[in-house]
Amino acid sequence: MPRFPVLYWPIKLLVAEPLVTAVFRPWVRGLEHVPTSGPAILASNHLSAADTVLLPTVVRRRVTFIAKADLFRGTGLKGKLTAGLMHGIGQLPVDRSGGRASSAAIDSAVSVLRDGELFGIYPEGTRSPDGRLYRGRTGVARIALASGAPVLPVAMVGTEDLLPTGRVLPKVRRVGVVVGEPLDFSRYAGRADDQLVVRSVTDEVMAAIQALSHQEYVDAYAERSRLRSELSRGTGVPEPTTPSSGGPGGRAAPTGEPPRPPEAGDDAPGGGAATR
Repeated sequence: MPRFPVLYWPIKLLVAEPLVTAVFRPWVRGLEHVPTSGPAILASNHLSAADTVLLPTVVRRRVTFIAKADLFRGTGLKGKLTAGLMHGIGQLPVDRSGGRASSAAIDSAVSVLRDGELFGIYPEGTRSPDGRLYRGRTGVARIALASGAPVLPVAMVGTEDLLPTGRVLPKVRRVGVVVGEPLDFSRYAGRADDQLVVRSVTDEVMAAIQALSHQEYVDAYAERSRLRSELSRGTGVPEPTTPSSGGPGGRAAPTGEPPRPPEAGDDAPGGGAATR
């Protein structure tokens, strides 16, 4: 990862922020939970490709994400431009084949955090195929335990309507971001190799995301659900239903109202983003 990604701030300040703020008027709650300095992990649900633009746009500090390794080694003009962009904004390549490749991605994330930066991750591993919240993969727990950094749960709201899977141009919809209070896992220090601890931490993070987003929870991996859907479309065989459950780790589903945009008069001045 480039130490000072040369394209990140120009793209954020000159393109992303003005465009996203003017067109989509994002509303934000809980931005005060993001520390002004020092490491933190932003662990978010993932509803749309737009999430990776929206979250860095509303957070004042630079956020480093992981991205598919294929994006860094494309061929042809489009592939080379994409690879240049990924390097230029300082994203981390991750090989999804598992094993040593996964360990290398975790090491890279820990390095970012030890440099005192913000690291963004989608614990579900891929976009939700149907708007529900799926079982978290344990990378977020391994990174948190190895780095000691706090985890900030994040809920993206409405982005599945902004840029649904397969759509090239986004719809004009108002979207939101809710940032929760930091989760401290220092009580598990030195237990990063304990599988029960790693799963427990992951489920706690997912439960915190669900408490913010009020999504239905599915105790299955999103990638497997997506592959079943693709197989069903390709073969014509009806896809088996994956039922929702309460919450991660057998928790009860959150109660109360899901997050909604603020009233018109409650928007913060200068861009229409409420920060509380």
